[in-house]
Amino acid sequence: MALSSCAASDDGKPITFTDDRGVSNQPFPNNYRSEVLSFFKTYLNNPVGVRDAGVAEPVQRVVGGRLRYLVCLRFSPRESDGGYREPRERAVLFVDGRLDRVIENALELCAGVSYMPFAELEKLSR
Repeated sequence: MALSSCAASDDGKPITFTDDRGVSNQPFPNNYRSEVLSFFKTYLNNPVGVRDAGVAEPVQRVVGGRLRYLVCLRFSPRESDGGYREPRERAVLFVDGRLDRVIENALELCAGVSYMPFAELEKLSR
């Protein structure tokens, strides 16, 4: 129980990696590709064998009532049985120009973006 109180956030706000000051004039995430690659190398259970990877240029969207930059990704990770599912979309949210968190179900947030190949994600290793 003591540990759960440490993980809880004030006022029911989600836990994030960055100190979100709530500023609406967010800087463009210039290093978004390298930050996404570094994060997904540890985020994925098995970063080897990703297929059909695509990335979209950062776009501004309202997330949680605040205007933020996000990067949309589409890819199929290798499953534990060695197979693959259909590609899924994820949104990587940036706050103050830095990677903040991944939004798993990003169909609505990523609607209308144009994907380009993201070969670097397909070449990740352990």
